[in-house]
This record gives sequence, structure tokens and C-alpha cells, in this order.
Amino acid sequence: MKKLATLLLAAGMVFGAATGASAIDFKAKGQWIMEFTGADNTNFTEDGYGRDGKNDNFDARQRVRLQLDAVASEALSGTVYFEMGDQVWGQAKSGGALGADGKVVEVKQAYIDWIVPNTDLKLRMGLQGIKLPNFANGASQILDDDMAGITASYAFNENVAVTAFWARLYNDNGIAKKNADGGYTWYNANENDNADMFALLVPMTFDGVKVTPWVAYAAIGANTTNFKELAETGPSLDWFNRGIETYKPKKANDVNPYYDFIAAGLTGEITMADPFRFAWDFNYASLTTGDDYAKRQGWYGTILGEYKMDWGTPGLYAWYASGEDGDHTNGSEQMPYFDPNGTDGYSNLANSGNKYLAPNEALLGRSWQGTWGIGARVKDVSFLDGLKHTFRVNFIQGTNDKDGVRNLRSEKVYINNLSTDESALEIGLSNSYKVYENLDFYTDFSYLALWQDENLRKGVSQADAWNATAAFVYSF
Repeated sequence: MKKLATLLLAAGMVFGAATGASAIDFKAKGQWIMEFTGADNTNFTEDGYGRDGKNDNFDARQRVRLQLDAVASEALSGTVYFEMGDQVWGQAKSGGALGADGKVVEVKQAYIDWIVPNTDLKLRMGLQGIKLPNFANGASQILDDDMAGITASYAFNENVAVTAFWARLYNDNGIAKKNADGGYTWYNANENDNADMFALLVPMTFDGVKVTPWVAYAAIGANTTNFKELAETGPSLDWFNRGIETYKPKKANDVNPYYDFIAAGLTGEITMADPFRFAWDFNYASLTTGDDYAKRQGWYGTILGEYKMDWGTPGLYAWYASGEDGDHTNGSEQMPYFDPNGTDGYSNLANSGNKYLAPNEALLGRSWQGTWGIGARVKDVSFLDGLKHTFRVNFIQGTNDKDGVRNLRSEKVYINNLSTDESALEIGLSNSYKVYENLDFYTDFSYLALWQDENLRKGVSQADAWNATAAFVYSF
């Protein structure tokens, strides 16, 4: 009997160990956002609130994000990230009208993290957020969004590491030919229709200094998709359209089977004189297609200096980005980009820095290309427990030649096509209050004045834009 008891105890220990080894620890976190927005003249005219002149002056919407992590061990885990919304209150297509029940669930990210056995090499595979390095304004001016790919990272020591990724940005989307009735016919969906990016980053960390040089290359199939048409409706291909409005993609064999996109940068920060912080970002990129008038190359640079005090952090910053010359036959002089969809640290209204749903951010574009500017801010000002304020002011001016702007979409206002005689002034105040440990109340008011060249944009109806936002955010 004693032997039997010992055997059963041993078996229990074996099965218990096996069960523990295969157990998965599920973790969940998420965020609910309820946001209410008032705005006017966001198309910079007095004929309507929205950019199309058809939107209401008041907008209510919500969004839910839910992240589930399945953790097998420190060396293996999987993550799926769902997004429900934006649901605009009262809008049927987003599920916010009477009766609700809209189909609004999206898979934002889905990936696995694992470490190669007996090494320190970390891999992430699947739909994931990838952005090229930046230290100054918080958002890459070239690539910052969700995409499918593989990221590998390895630390040689505490000072030097390396990260590399391959991202498949597009594949099997075809190219559209516009029909006489206004519709599209898709063709060449399987020939030279993929866009792949490869990048290498070398983050280096020393006492009080961080520096990350990086380089990226993308091969873009000539039939990846219809750049000209999609650039009219979405930002993700807008990089191709700026400055080459007359260019239309051709069949692969007519020009080159693949276009070449090359980019490089040097970013970093210095904190050795803490509480003073100095940061910079410098990027260069070029795009060649085989046609001289459709090539594009340019650069962007920004610097930031800030000083952290007990009551807040005042800072000054500036940027400059190359602009168009007066000759549209020699290509574009603005820096090409894929999708700078991150949260910009300089601007909440002109650019994409608004913290939450922000239906009216980026009124002048999601990239600083074709502009220079200076700004000042005081962030995280706090005199009461749980209450913080951030105040900012920006002066923005174009770096594009007037004749270069005439070859762009001059009937629309984009930050990328401001001429050297056009400018804007943005003033903003953001506030956050911690109602409970997991509930924040956020407000933002931003005002954007724009001065356009009336000779360049004939018949323009000028009106300053403003936006006021209040959001309730529950995070767990």
C-alpha cells in the first residue's frame, strides 16, 4: 500500500508538472472612449463645418479597444488586439443609429512574440505596430502604423542593440482602371503587385545619450495598386501623390517592374544635463520609378529642447522640410513617405497630435513635408493633484515655390503644399483630470488661423478653424 501511495504521489507530481508547463496565462487590457466634439470652419471656409462642407458642428462618438495576451512563458506569447468603432452616435453605417447593432469589430493587431531557444534573439510575427525611430516629436514622418511583418531584435550588450524588420505593406490589391461610368475595373492583380519594406535600426544607449541610426528600403511593384486614385481617398498612399499629380502608374513592363524607395535617418536625445533634454530627428528619403518627372527625394529635420520642472516642462522646438521647386518636370523635392499616422507631439489640429478619437485633427496633413516652423509648449503643468495642462503655440510656413504649388492640388489646403508666402498659426490648450484611478477626463481646445496667397488660390474663402473636444476615457 505504501508503494502504491508513493507511485500515485509521483504520478501526480509528473502530471502536475506537465499541466503547469502547458498552462496559458490570459491577460486582458483595454480602453473605452466617449468623446464629444464641437468645431467650425475645419475646411477653412464659412460654408460648412467639415472639410467637405457637409458635417455637423457637433459630433459624438465612441470607441472600444480590447487586447488579449496569451502568455505561455517569458519566451512565448500571443496577442490579439480588437477595435470596435469609431461609432458615431446617430450614424447607421458605424452602428450608432437607432437600434445600433453595427458591424464595427476590427482586428487591429494579431501577433506572436517568441525568443529563439538558447539565444537572446526576440521575434515578433504578424499584424503589429511598426514605426521608424523618432525622439523629438513622437511620430515618424515616414512610417508609423499597423502592418503585417516580422520584427527581430537582439541586444549585444547594455549599450548596443539591433532591430530589423520586413513588412509586407501591399500585395494582391490590383490596379484600377477608371471606367466611363465612374467605376473601376481591376487588372494585373498578380503581377508586380506587392510592396515590401526592409529596415535595419541600431539603437545605442550610453549614460545620458541615446542615438539610433537607421536605414530602410522598399521595393514597390508598379502594379501594387492605383496610387493616383487611392491617394484621393486615404493617407496611406499619399506619399506617392505629393508633387507628381500628373503621374499615373503604368504597366510594369512600360517603366520598371519595381520602384525603389530608400530612406535613412539619425535620431537621438541627450539627457546628461537632466532635467534638461535635447532631442533631434533627421530623415532623408527618395523614390525612383524610372520616369524622371515622377521621382521624388527630400529631407526633414527637427530639434527639441525642454526643461523639466516640478510644476511642468517648458520646451521649444523647430523643424524644416524640403519643398517643391518651380519645375514639375524634374520630379518632387518633398520627402516621400508611406504612412506617418502616429501621434504628433507638436500639433493637435494642424497635424495629428490629438490624443483620442479626434475627428478633426490633421487639418493641414499628417506630415510636416513642405513646411518649416517653430513652436513653444509647456506640458504637464500641474498645480492640483490629478489635474494637468499642456499649452502650445506653433507658427507654420510653406517651403514650396509658388509654381511648384500650382502643380499640386492647389484647390485643397494641405500642409504639404503651402507656398513660401503662406503661413498658419496654431494655439492649443489640453487638460486632463484623473476622476478615478482608471477614469480620465480629457479636454482640448485648438485654434488654427491660415493665411493663403489669394493670387495663387483664386476665389479662396478664408475662415479660421477651431475645435473643442471633451473625452471620458476608462482604461484597465
